Amino acid sequence: MNHYREIRRVLLVTLVANVAVALLKVFMGKATGSVSMTADGFHSLADGTSNVVGLIGITLAARPADADHPYGHRKYETLAAAGIAGLLFFACQHVIVEAISRLSQFHLVEVGWASFAVMGTTVLANLAVNHYERRAGERLGSDLLVADASHTLSDVYVSLSVLGTLVAVRLGYPILDLIASLFIAALIARAGYLILREVSTVLCDRAVIEPVEVEQAVLAMEGVRSCHAVRSRGRQDDVSLDLHIEVEPTLTLEQAHQLSHAVAAHLKKRFPGVSDVLVHVEPPVEATRHLEERTQY
Repeated sequence: MNHYREIRRVLLVTLVANVAVALLKVFMGKATGSVSMTADGFHSLADGTSNVVGLIGITLAARPADADHPYGHRKYETLAAAGIAGLLFFACQHVIVEAISRLSQFHLVEVGWASFAVMGTTVLANLAVNHYERRAGERLGSDLLVADASHTLSDVYVSLSVLGTLVAVRLGYPILDLIASLFIAALIARAGYLILREVSTVLCDRAVIEPVEVEQAVLAMEGVRSCHAVRSRGRQDDVSLDLHIEVEPTLTLEQAHQLSHAVAAHLKKRFPGVSDVLVHVEPPVEATRHLEERTQY
């Protein structure tokens, strides 16, 4: 529970920061007549929306396992990360539409030192939030925080585009704004794609741990003759693992059962992200063959 409490605390901090940055840009955009700055402010609100989505996802993920969800609810965090990817694609579409609008319509913008000061401040603030959230996500093993940090970073790209727009207006080259906006849209789309690619590995049960590494760890234990049929799935911080082991023929049923528990405990210690281990105990091949021969006679 402390794990999820820490994630919620990080999300609340970033939510407050994102809303403050968004309101500052919207206010300055309206005051100066800068459509791009105003649009950037509304885009920043998408960061706040992703924080709310993350808070909902992490609240659901913190629920303990129950009859309907025997493996727990932690994939809700992964689903929330997919929702953030959707917000990134929406932001990408917004940037493209805004770029086309600025190309087809003339807007008089009052470019002064206050505009550059606001945009520079918000860029630094977003970079600080991105660094804080990404570091926390890596430390806590939360793909939700890492995904949300990528969303925050997309806001930095958009803000840099607006800064370039302001410079281009002062220099008399407004066409540069369109080029920069389209480039930033591509960067935002790429961030969304990378998040979806990571999310799909979890939802589609891609292998998390190399079977060879599991086999080597198990074969080092006394009493285990072989290890095979290793499978893993889940998130990096919530891995489900199952495998088959062949034990020494001299072991009793109780001893083999105790060995399976020892194998599970060893794997959880060897691979910190493993939360569930299912060990199938098999008799030696020669013992099985001998039993089959006796059955034939």
